[in-house]
Amino acid sequence: MIREIVTIDEDLCDGCGLCVPSCEEGALRIVNGKATLVSDRLCDGLGACLGHCPRGAIRIQHREAEAFDEEAVAEHLKGTGAARTDSAPSPRLQVLSGDNGQSGSPAAGGCPGNRFARFDRRGTSSTGDSAAASAEATPPSSELQHWPVQLRLLSPEASVLQNANLLVAADCVPVAYGAFHSELLRDKAVVIACPKLDDTRGYVEKLAAMIGRNDLAKITVARMEVPCCAGILRMVLAARELAQSDVPVHEVLISIRGEVLARRPIPSGCGVKQ
Repeated sequence: MIREIVTIDEDLCDGCGLCVPSCEEGALRIVNGKATLVSDRLCDGLGACLGHCPRGAIRIQHREAEAFDEEAVAEHLKGTGAARTDSAPSPRLQVLSGDNGQSGSPAAGGCPGNRFARFDRRGTSSTGDSAAASAEATPPSSELQHWPVQLRLLSPEASVLQNANLLVAADCVPVAYGAFHSELLRDKAVVIACPKLDDTRGYVEKLAAMIGRNDLAKITVARMEVPCCAGILRMVLAARELAQSDVPVHEVLISIRGEVLARRPIPSGCGVKQ
């Protein structure tokens, strides 16, 4: 039948997941970092999810689709509500309830990057107070070579970029990763950005200018594990393609607990969907 139904623009969707809990039928889930309509017959076409997408990736389309089936929805949501499980956080993203620091069950739906989590760091030092006192006496030095560091503010003509190893870091990485300065920033130029909260218009073009004008030796993309943060890698890959460059790109994936989850090279020719 021809009816109104939700459609999602994958190019605009950044996988934030804010649309998922707004669908009472559980018709949406995050698959491979993108919001996806599970089944036509689960979507009533009313568009309750539209106002929850910060990227405008969801719209109502008039097309041929299966009829909306309330019985199928009831079956789909029976038990634990499996339709929303994929958008719930991984074990690393446990949600904590109340102020007592006790773990609660991960809530279904919503953006994993928005979920509050608290980590017990007590007892992680083997030398106790003496280590803390030593750290205060000799604080680690900064490896920052230039200012500004915001992608919007640093000029593609900045001399520090010439032949540089460029670190493109998501805003949260320096806070989450304790060895950011010593392991990631050392001997690199750096720009930081947030693919979710920034107005990213012009970012791809600016990164392409940095790549095209400076004969960069390498780009390291450091991002958080949450799905929406993958946008910073997509911007770099799109910029590399726009600049028609083969500059090596490496990704470093950081967990919200500050662990390195992965380090991998991104082959030349990989585009925005990598």
